Amino acid sequence: MLQSLSRIGRRRALRAGAVLAVVLGLLLGWLLPLGKPTPSGTLTFSTGVRSGVYQRYGERLIGDLARDLPQVSIRLQTSEGSQQNIARVATGKADFTIATADALATYLRDRGPGADRLRGCVRLYDDYIQLVVPRDSPVRQVSDLRGLRIGVGQPGSGVRLVADRVMAAAGLDPNDDVTPVPDGIDTMPRHLETGRLDAFFWSGGLPTSAVQELSDRFAVRLVPLEASLVKELQAVGGAARHYRSALMPADAYRSAQQGQAVPTLAIANVLVTTDRTDPSMTAAFTRTVIDSRDRIGREVHAAQLVDLRTAIYTDPLPLHEGAKRYYRSVKP
Repeated sequence: MLQSLSRIGRRRALRAGAVLAVVLGLLLGWLLPLGKPTPSGTLTFSTGVRSGVYQRYGERLIGDLARDLPQVSIRLQTSEGSQQNIARVATGKADFTIATADALATYLRDRGPGADRLRGCVRLYDDYIQLVVPRDSPVRQVSDLRGLRIGVGQPGSGVRLVADRVMAAAGLDPNDDVTPVPDGIDTMPRHLETGRLDAFFWSGGLPTSAVQELSDRFAVRLVPLEASLVKELQAVGGAARHYRSALMPADAYRSAQQGQAVPTLAIANVLVTTDRTDPSMTAAFTRTVIDSRDRIGREVHAAQLVDLRTAIYTDPLPLHEGAKRYYRSVKP
């Protein structure tokens, strides 16, 4: 009789233990963060030309990513700029990149390969369009570029898109009325200094080190892009709706601006991936971009302008599911 009671007690204890294990498992499943496995694998981050802001930003971000994603191997890949970046990510040749909103809208409009798979993670800093000429140049407005040799950016760059559009808005044919030179920011400053170029366009965060260094050693000036020109661009619609009037602060390039703010146009940059990227990876990548703002901003000023309040506005791309998870996790 006592042995039977003992066996019954043991069975009850085992059943109670099993039930307790299930309950604890459910509680742990609720209490532990969901959807946050430690990301692992390899990533390619497509940046830009070596002396541009995209590359400088990527070089500094990769250190924080290595700390936050210790099981992920990340490779930086230089590029000509936004257009090439978008094509790489859309077709699976890179996993993350930075691109301007107008270049993204153009790729979507043209239905480039993989366009429907593109997703946004973070609205980053703004690019400012900079038209740089020697200080003694007769060029005072964009229409004065007629007949001159103009650096317009490499074929795969966002600079090329906006330079062509700005000149067209000013009444110039960007192929026939000027001599377009497909230089990048790594060579345009030197070519302006030596007289191989009469002017060049650049689209980048402020200040761009290559322009800063040029202005410190050679007398240059920034040509205003007046509000009427921006209105002309916006009237075209489509990708041009992403341009807006802006002022380059007087201290962006002290030597070049000589205390004067310069009217221009600005375009938002977006951190881009695709729906192929795992949500946990995207959430972690997004978190690092936001958390590293102040540290990177001490070296790359444009990074200081990343703002959690506006980061979710990745128009023209829908927000990636992983990025949504991150923003929900930090919502007050």
